[in-house]
Amino acid sequence: MTQKRKIIVTASLPYANGDIHLGHMLEYVQTDIWKRFQTMRGHDCYYICGTDAHGTPVMLRAEKENIDPAKLVENMRQSHINDFKDFFVEFDYFHSTHSEENKYFTEAIYKRLKEQDDIDVKTINQAFDPVKKIFLPDRYVKGTCPKCGAEDQYGDSCDACGATYDPLEMKNPVSVLSGETPVEKASEHLFFNLPKHEAFLKDWIHSGHVQKPIANKLNEWFEAGLASWDISRDEPYFGFKIPGYDDKYFYVWLDAPIGYIASFKKYCEEHPEINFESFWEAGSKTELYHFVGKDVVYFHSLFWPAVLKSSGHRLPNAVHAHGFLTVNGKKMSKSRGTFINSKTYVKHLQPEYLRYYFASKLSDQIEDLDLNLEDFKAKVNSDLIGKVVNIASRSSGFITKKFDGFLSKDIADNALLQSFIDAGDSIADLYEKRLYAFAMKEIMRLADTANQYINDKAPWVLAKDADKQNEVQLICSLGINLFRLLMIYLQPVLPVLAKEVADFLNVETFTWQDSKQALTDHQIKTFKPLMKRIEQEQIDAMLEDAKEELQPETTATGQLADNPIKPEITIDDFMKLDLRVAKVVHADHVEGADKLLRLELDLGGEKRQVFAGIKSAYEPEDLIGKSVVMVANLKPRKMRFGMSEGMVIVASGTDGLFLVTPQEGAEPGTPVK
Repeated sequence: MTQKRKIIVTASLPYANGDIHLGHMLEYVQTDIWKRFQTMRGHDCYYICGTDAHGTPVMLRAEKENIDPAKLVENMRQSHINDFKDFFVEFDYFHSTHSEENKYFTEAIYKRLKEQDDIDVKTINQAFDPVKKIFLPDRYVKGTCPKCGAEDQYGDSCDACGATYDPLEMKNPVSVLSGETPVEKASEHLFFNLPKHEAFLKDWIHSGHVQKPIANKLNEWFEAGLASWDISRDEPYFGFKIPGYDDKYFYVWLDAPIGYIASFKKYCEEHPEINFESFWEAGSKTELYHFVGKDVVYFHSLFWPAVLKSSGHRLPNAVHAHGFLTVNGKKMSKSRGTFINSKTYVKHLQPEYLRYYFASKLSDQIEDLDLNLEDFKAKVNSDLIGKVVNIASRSSGFITKKFDGFLSKDIADNALLQSFIDAGDSIADLYEKRLYAFAMKEIMRLADTANQYINDKAPWVLAKDADKQNEVQLICSLGINLFRLLMIYLQPVLPVLAKEVADFLNVETFTWQDSKQALTDHQIKTFKPLMKRIEQEQIDAMLEDAKEELQPETTATGQLADNPIKPEITIDDFMKLDLRVAKVVHADHVEGADKLLRLELDLGGEKRQVFAGIKSAYEPEDLIGKSVVMVANLKPRKMRFGMSEGMVIVASGTDGLFLVTPQEGAEPGTPVK
């Protein structure tokens, strides 16, 4: 047994401005697998996370929903916790950056940075919304790229040419909050002196603490010249006030990573046997690993190490970056139904299916991972059901029926068993290096070997011969032992299935050390089906739900935030639409749908059933008798909840959704011109 390690692992703090989707879940599952593996090996490994609470978007959303920002954050924290539980992501502590602990450490670190002469005060010009009376974050300004002329670009970078710039450099800039042209306004800000730490950062980055592609990418920052980092924001802002100022707040990206420290402190307060300081003091012999997406790697690999060093804290052992998640080869899309929230997925499919699929694709690289749904179905059905679980299914019946559930005292093929045991060391090394895909490939190679062994020995044939019963027990007992070893190796990925297998084998939860010996002369329980195949209908229903439940969000100007204007159509195309007045004669909730109402419409003597995503804006009883505008010639669409025979016209704005209604007195069936 190797020496016990003391490890903290973190994943990026999910932002309190939205739900967890499958793209987010990739990172938390990747980290959870690594944490579970370390725990199985007998190490003290703590998985720390929390909701990222502060910033302008949270403040504006709370204002829009007429709720206190702190209450919004707590609501989202609970929602995040539930999403993670659904996918068996097991944090030791999941806190919030809007906490007393985080306020304390943010102020303490800021004080240390000042003592190290790392804080500078500068007056800068920023984009200011004259209507909303607020300084605008870069992403809240849109306009024409000053470099290439591409329109409708954000205020920090151009998607068309890749240029970066200041929002004030843009042509025709507008505030996404009010639609007004921002004005230039001066303000005093606080800056962390990042250039002062350039030599240290270059050495740290190129000493194996980040992946080589990340180190090469970070070199671009050095070549361009590191700039001081603005750590302050003007009011109004949701966050922690900077000591000594009445109108300045710490920028969210200063206090967010400090949340790792604060969350662990909160955990240690509830577990006083843990020495908090020993994990975070400079020169600590413990280990710290951050798992992050490639989009935030510069915060964790430049700003964060420099802040930690300047404030006298320990540095991360490594920052592990990963790529984004695509679905069916493309960026997740609401219109295609492939922008899938975690809550939507778990309504239709087992979370462990996705945990395994992610593991089968993940490595230590930063390439994007594609969730190809056809491959997803085929791989889960083939690997988990067709290979792994099949071994137990084929072997257990004979043991239960003929030998009272007892495995044999002897091993039928010691060399075969030993090859499976020996493979544990190489699989452990792959887990340690985050080469999950290679680990899964090796485990499935072993599963093929086990199935081939059972095929070759054919115990179902031997069972018919009264003189071969001992041989049947030996063969099937070895099959069960090989299956057990595979499940030990898969437990970090499939913790719930592993628990069910441990119960079937009549043993405690597996540790990695359990793979070093076999089960002999041991009674197991009756085998019960452990997993069901994925059916195409489940995937189709999930995609349908994703389309129905994810309505496009709007900005304060009414522009669609994630639904750009579609390609132009001609007047002839438009004239194909048959818009008619319809009266709602009945409306009710749709069981199992978060955003749908079922409407029965009178189209002038003809009744139609329509499902509409307006549950957030209307109660069913308020709609009865209301006249609406519907697309009468839309081809009926079969949905999970029934047939939808048209579409009602709905608009959206800053106050939510509202039905488009005809002129008062218009009769049902009347054409709308």
